[in-house]
Amino acid sequence: MSSIKIKVKKEIIEKIEEICKSFDNQSGELINVLHKTQEYLGYLPAEAQEIIARALNISAARVYGVVSFYSFFSMKPKGKCPVSVCMGTACYVRGADKIVDEFKKVLNIAVGETDNDGVFSLASLRCVGACGLAPVVLVGDKVHGRLAADDVKHIVKEYREQFAKLAEA
Repeated sequence: MSSIKIKVKKEIIEKIEEICKSFDNQSGELINVLHKTQEYLGYLPAEAQEIIARALNISAARVYGVVSFYSFFSMKPKGKCPVSVCMGTACYVRGADKIVDEFKKVLNIAVGETDNDGVFSLASLRCVGACGLAPVVLVGDKVHGRLAADDVKHIVKEYREQFAKLAEA
């Protein structure tokens, strides 16, 4: 643990080591370990990558290389309500770029960022396979199709209200 620069809670270290062990600490299982760790933490900070590298007996650079190569992995915390705008050909042709711009404006964040209250994060995807509904936005696991830039404010308001109700409960 001496190679970890920032203090990580013992239970988090133990959970990540348990995930690695569930894959027999095999370096060939790196992607599976990363998926499970991101599922647990919500993202893959450098400290978690170092724990994984040590447990799988590989370099932290190799872990970082995999994390930074695949767009599914994130080194930054995502919002409770991740917004992903499809930028595939059908969606792009039908105005997905305008939808991304409107989300950036309404949320006051760039693609790849999370808003100040930690509710929304914004990402763009290559294709979600719902071309008939283009342009498409995923909010969490919910698909919103045939959108226009004018729909963005309504979507953001709807989810903000849902999270406000959850916070009150």
